[in-house]
Amino acid sequence: MRRPFVVGNWKMNGSRERAQALVVGVCSGAFGLPEVDIGLCPPFVYVGDARAAIGDASVLLGGQNCAGVERGAFTGEVSADMLADVGCAFVLVGHSERRTLYGESDDEVARKTELALAAGLVPVVCVGETLVEREAEQTEAVVGRQIDAVMARLDDDGLARIVVAYEPVWAIGTGRTATQAQANAVHAFLRERVAARQPNVAAGLRILYGGSVKAENAALLFSEPDVDGGLVGGASLDAEQFVGICRAAG
Repeated sequence: MRRPFVVGNWKMNGSRERAQALVVGVCSGAFGLPEVDIGLCPPFVYVGDARAAIGDASVLLGGQNCAGVERGAFTGEVSADMLADVGCAFVLVGHSERRTLYGESDDEVARKTELALAAGLVPVVCVGETLVEREAEQTEAVVGRQIDAVMARLDDDGLARIVVAYEPVWAIGTGRTATQAQANAVHAFLRERVAARQPNVAAGLRILYGGSVKAENAALLFSEPDVDGGLVGGASLDAEQFVGICRAAG
């Protein structure tokens, strides 16, 4: 049985006061959900405040990104080791916005995954296709290529420690959501892709869905056999709605 995981990605939103209020609200709601892993990814400048606000609550802190290098003269970058040092348990790598807005390649995402694992973090590896790619029936080719690049760099132990998040780019922030069947079909394909290399790892691999997940549609999405939770964007900026999504995963 795969343990559900719901991650809130605040992206570049909020203020110090709002971040603390959100954490407090989520932690209060998470108290009654021991069967779900709940994670929050605040902007980097609020990570310390979020860590303090979480305290002893069973909420995991995550980074929205990490550098593709360990250290050095890379102004503005944050390393995986630094995230671990300030209390992060996981980090997003290859988010669609990093790929589309900042040109991150499959190889760079794979390198970040390696560095995150080396730092003791759980990499949440994001994969997904654009609307043009879906309409051209290239979904499996795209997400297959993306996950293959990561698998090529990892041994079986490393592969067993990652989480995958399928986020169709056409359904992020657009109000459009993949149907539960569409989402599960891609999740099943990804699981089969990993199974071709390591069946035992594939069976336990957690695959999250990210794409306009809300409290109203979460239960249907999470009812699918290969959907193990969600990567939540805008809805995670409302503590009550985000906790509702977490409840749907429980």
